[in-house]
Amino acid sequence: MTSRIAAKEFALSGSEQNPDITGRDRRLLLQTRLGRGAPGPVQAFIDRGADFVTAGTVPELVAKMNALTAEPLLSAEAVERVVRERDAEMRNPFSKDAQAMSIRNSRRYLGDRLTRTTPPHRLLDPAAGPLVAVQLHVLTRKTLGGIQTDLDSRVLGADGQPVPGLFAAGEAAGFGGGGVHGYNALEGTFLGGCLFSGRAAGRAAAESVR
Repeated sequence: MTSRIAAKEFALSGSEQNPDITGRDRRLLLQTRLGRGAPGPVQAFIDRGADFVTAGTVPELVAKMNALTAEPLLSAEAVERVVRERDAEMRNPFSKDAQAMSIRNSRRYLGDRLTRTTPPHRLLDPAAGPLVAVQLHVLTRKTLGGIQTDLDSRVLGADGQPVPGLFAAGEAAGFGGGGVHGYNALEGTFLGGCLFSGRAAGRAAAESVR
């Protein structure tokens, strides 16, 4: 990405990177969201983060990226070719590239245009530099599965029958991607489903020992 992208779009990654919002500081909010440059915590990541590298050119950036891994995994020529192809899409306002269209559609909403999405620009635009790259560490955030239950949150065995005295509730019950919130649960909250299935499990457990 460019420094211009990092300044605005990295600011949304986590509450600790957003002291203006979490601290309810309106002055800082205006400075951070509408001003120039990255918020302090984000700039600290760029300057001192072990997984962040910056450079003025793609070959220099790729060399620094390869230095973070045990062996060189990237070709500067291949990366630059992809970057230039992407930049060509940014120059064309009628591009059908999915990423370019998503960026332009996002900026149709005032809130995203002001605080979230950087104006479309070329990655190799010197005015938007230097270039920034981040080494990613892939983690498992959640699994959309779980223990099969009936409507009373009783755990079902391999034979499809309830296991005596065993109940499951919350995300362990495997309602991710559905339940009371539908698809909104994926990027919203599972709290409603946890409360709903927990109540069902509690009532069924109480009934079973009555």
